[in-house]
Amino acid sequence: MTTALKQSATAGALQEIQAFLPCATPDQWLENALDNQALMLIDHANCEKKAASTALNLIYRYTDNFELLNKMSRLAREEMRHFEQVIAIMKRRNIEYLHISASRYAAGMREQARANDPGKLVDMLVIGAFIEARSCERFARLAPYLDDELEEFYTSLLKSEGRHYQDYLKLAQKAAGDAGIDDRVAVFAESEQRLIEQPDTEFRFHSGPVS
Repeated sequence: MTTALKQSATAGALQEIQAFLPCATPDQWLENALDNQALMLIDHANCEKKAASTALNLIYRYTDNFELLNKMSRLAREEMRHFEQVIAIMKRRNIEYLHISASRYAAGMREQARANDPGKLVDMLVIGAFIEARSCERFARLAPYLDDELEEFYTSLLKSEGRHYQDYLKLAQKAAGDAGIDDRVAVFAESEQRLIEQPDTEFRFHSGPVS
């Protein structure tokens, strides 16, 4: 595939993700990120670890779902590879890997999840799709304003994060069966928009804007 075709495919995937998400990242958050790039990288590293952990938890819980096992195994490996890449960038920039609190984003999304299967699995997969889609959207928003190294790195993540979003959504659709997932997507879209647009007190990769 030529470079032009690759760029076109990436642009198409990004448009799909933007249509899936209920809102765009606020401009204020983008300013916060650019003003706090060390903190952004620390929390980005944390997000990659958490994404791998989520995939592994699904593998342990749903051992009879071979499609899920295969996709989550691949996803966990990719997320840990991204973690390695982030901490390598941090090391080159002498950024200490400090302990920081988690944002309210993932926990806020999980508040709407059902407690019992099969609904629980469907909801966890839909939440995973939103998290991956939002990550992809934010990488795309950030990349043009970053230095060459970070721009190249964040642009390189768009393809894998976009695929992760699709994997989660397809697994959710399969788990839901005839019931479908439209109603659950709508529930989590409402929560996601609130968490993304409402102001936060601390900047994080998935936070709302900080005044």
